[in-house]
Amino acid sequence: MNRGGTQFWIGAILFLVATFAMTQIIGNQYPFFACYVILQFIVLAVAWNILGGYAGYVNFGTSAFFGVGVYTAVFLFKAAGAPLAVQIAAAAVVGALMGFALGLLTLRMQGIFFSIATIALTIVIETSITNWRYVGGAAGIQMQQPVAMEPFNSYVQMLFFIQALLVVLAVATSRYIQNSWIGRGLQALKDDELAAECTGVPTLRLKLLACVISGALMCAAGAPAAMYLQYADPSSAFNLNYSVSVLAMSLIGGTAHWAGPVIGAILLGTTQQLLTVTISSEVNVLVLGVMLVLFVVGAPEGIIGLIGKARRNRNEGEG
Repeated sequence: MNRGGTQFWIGAILFLVATFAMTQIIGNQYPFFACYVILQFIVLAVAWNILGGYAGYVNFGTSAFFGVGVYTAVFLFKAAGAPLAVQIAAAAVVGALMGFALGLLTLRMQGIFFSIATIALTIVIETSITNWRYVGGAAGIQMQQPVAMEPFNSYVQMLFFIQALLVVLAVATSRYIQNSWIGRGLQALKDDELAAECTGVPTLRLKLLACVISGALMCAAGAPAAMYLQYADPSSAFNLNYSVSVLAMSLIGGTAHWAGPVIGAILLGTTQQLLTVTISSEVNVLVLGVMLVLFVVGAPEGIIGLIGKARRNRNEGEG
């Protein structure tokens, strides 16, 4: 393992230790409710970036995958009383299969046509869930949280720590892809897909792989949401705000590096939580739009691009 890899895993372990320590020290439950949402957005943004950032296929179907993850967990809990670990694992499998199917059907499309197809996917799946009475249909379904497992004092604390584990899994996966032949292949097809195919890059296989991994992580992130809210309904689970927010987080953070979506999700997720508490949740959309416009116009490479530019200028100044 190289130095960068060692530093990453040390940071990941320290992050998990810190999140676990929070569950043992902090008694107030609100920080866990708020931080859970931020961690959830980190997983979604990192997962989106694998296909939308590395490969350049802009996916507006985040809410479809998230909603499928939610309702996979709802179905398993209602049908068999499945524990949370089984719900998350099953949601990841369903998300991978769904990503593979989406890839086969749409990845020969490019640009705006692929993006429109992912929006249509959300509408089709939401409509199907709305008419599925077993999981509550349009009225939604109430969920009763089980007793928290030791050493956690509440179920929300346990969900918070599990989402932190998903963050580490998602970021580690994204980092590996970026630094491997997969990432180089995805970057080649993003730059010029036809030229990449002519040089022997297996573009379709890589796009399918990106779709599968991205879909699995998004669905896994959605699985604990029903227990977090103790309620699930189609309009919330398949809300297109998830798609818009995750896209904005990735673009603002920077799509060229695995750390970009993490930075963007922390920045925007924290801002949204603060605005919800201090002003109103409706202001979130306005702030999201303004920040997205500012970064697209002023810093199209995102915060990661600004950091890289600052480093280059400093090195040139020292030279």
